[in-house]
Amino acid sequence: MATIDEALSIIRRGTEEILVEEELIEKLKSGRPLRVKLGCDPTAPDLHLGHTVVLNKLRQFQDLGHEVQFLIGDFTGMIGDPSGKNETRPPLSREQVQENAQTYQKQVFKILDPAKTQIMFNSAWMNKLTSADLIRLASTYTVARMLERDDFHKRYTTGQPIAIHEFLYPLLQGYDSVAMQSDIELGGTDQKFNLLMGRELQKHFNQKPQIIITLPLLPGLDGVKKMSKSVGNYIGISESPDQIFGKVMSISDETMWLWYELISFRSLAEVRKLRDAVNEGMNPRDVKFLLAEEIAGRFHGEQAGRQARENFVAQFQKGQLPEEMPEVKLAMGEKGMSIAAVIKSAGLAESASEANRLIQQGAVRVDGERIQDRNVLFEDKKTIILQVGKRRFAKVTLE
Repeated sequence: MATIDEALSIIRRGTEEILVEEELIEKLKSGRPLRVKLGCDPTAPDLHLGHTVVLNKLRQFQDLGHEVQFLIGDFTGMIGDPSGKNETRPPLSREQVQENAQTYQKQVFKILDPAKTQIMFNSAWMNKLTSADLIRLASTYTVARMLERDDFHKRYTTGQPIAIHEFLYPLLQGYDSVAMQSDIELGGTDQKFNLLMGRELQKHFNQKPQIIITLPLLPGLDGVKKMSKSVGNYIGISESPDQIFGKVMSISDETMWLWYELISFRSLAEVRKLRDAVNEGMNPRDVKFLLAEEIAGRFHGEQAGRQARENFVAQFQKGQLPEEMPEVKLAMGEKGMSIAAVIKSAGLAESASEANRLIQQGAVRVDGERIQDRNVLFEDKKTIILQVGKRRFAKVTLE
């Protein structure tokens, strides 16, 4: 059993803010298992590595003997969280939300302990709220207070529309904490307003206010923007071991150290030793190998992590092609097919313009030969090995 100081050291790691730490200490001193809440709206079917920053912290709480309340916002997901958005999100249908929620349940148990996790759905209490209940809830907060929120304030001052239902979102998220009687709620730094709403509403309903713990947003593969599927700089936790390993190896050395702090299970003392070793001349690539193997192994098993490392070394350090790659058949048409169209149709670029940009950058190879001419046209039936960047391959049959 960890002491209070040991528990605090674990909880503080990688956190941005704890509000209020003195209250957290009092709750820890009570000796009872605390209810630790994380809410996730199932607006997309897959979780990515950015989500694991908070999930890892939840697992740490479980290891310390506490209970996790993993809330799937199947009701609020139909509104859409406006946090960090400069426009109104299109609402999802109930069918989309339910389908995404099912995949969430499967994926979170790759990190969380099922025996110490309570899966909850906020439709369980939201569907019971009457119109009068909702009006009373809305009366607890003013429009002026809502407009203090950074993203709402920016949209208001720049003339961007704000729909009335978006004001309801933080109120409903806060009410979740009341319904769940949460002791602690976790979220990214962009969630601070919503998390504080839970504290305020718990006070209003004569409950002890929850502790707020915010965590940094994990930078994506580009090392600049937060990891996001919409930006394309993400690693999905359901991706193959080879894909995960290769993507981790593509991040910068600077980003690597932040990832070590936020998503590695290695102790801070171990990470410091690795930093010292690099400062003394160790190749940062070898440290990145350790991180990539750890992350690939976390979601697919240690053996799969080791195999992904061996595959990466064989493929990229010895110049071998991957044993397995997607096979695609494309119909060329009478006038043939441009190299950019082949890349896009094979699923190796989002658009023809992106494909052309990759060609200009020298990132495209056909049968091992670099292609830098955007005007290359395929007119004959053939099968080619198409490579984009270091990790994306496809066997393409042109018909």
